[in-house]
Amino acid sequence: MRAGSRHWSGTYFCVDKSVTAVVIQGLAEHKDQLGAPLCPCRHYDDKEAEVAQGFWNCPCVPMRERKECHCMLFLTEDNDFAGKDQDISMEEINDGIKGMH
Repeated sequence: MRAGSRHWSGTYFCVDKSVTAVVIQGLAEHKDQLGAPLCPCRHYDDKEAEVAQGFWNCPCVPMRERKECHCMLFLTEDNDFAGKDQDISMEEINDGIKGMH
């Protein structure tokens, strides 16, 4: 999932890389469990139905259409929370998710 989350045309990761790490971890878990990177930042009554619909599969429709990422994974440079990085290392991901499980 790390490779798939690399910069989306003109977007940047959150200045707080732990936010990015947690989102990537959630996407990876959904990819493993559901077969698709369903947005981990929303509640679903039926995750399988949501995956089949595709609206919230990352990158979600709001991101693809308007560059609006609810998860703060893809931020435009004018966003106050946007960092300067368009890549994240496995070490940064592991540091960001410490204590989650």
